[in-house]
Amino acid sequence: MHCPFCRHSDSRVVDSRTSDDGATIRRRRQCPNCSRRFSTSETASLSVLKRSGVSEPFSRAKVISGVRKACQGRPVSDDELAMLAQRVEENIRSSGLAEIDAHQVGLSILQPLQELDVVAYLRFASVYQDFNSLVDFEAAIARLRSEGLEGAQAGDTSPA
Repeated sequence: MHCPFCRHSDSRVVDSRTSDDGATIRRRRQCPNCSRRFSTSETASLSVLKRSGVSEPFSRAKVISGVRKACQGRPVSDDELAMLAQRVEENIRSSGLAEIDAHQVGLSILQPLQELDVVAYLRFASVYQDFNSLVDFEAAIARLRSEGLEGAQAGDTSPA
């Protein structure tokens, strides 16, 4: 780690702390050359492998963007979308993989989205589970009904 003040090529760690969510480590460093202190933030990288073969960093913003389309016109807040994206990232990171297929990211969105809003879930699932006909929708709706979720929606606390 280069010192941001004198550009010395080394520094020593004085203190380390993990963030509240445990995904980031904040390190306090000191330069042996100029003795000035500075902070760094470290996160474990998580890459998404796209169909084209390109790898890019995981982005909560992309998760939110994709889910927001499915939630269009539904009573889902931006805070709920942010929590969903955080939950998806935590689930992916807990797998221990440094790189995950983009399709797997989409599939990992399904359960939290189902719990958030079933209509948005059906919209999203129709893409990621390749619904090709009304029969596919009917089967998904029948499964949701058997789980007692047909009336569930964002903010709905009444029994289904």
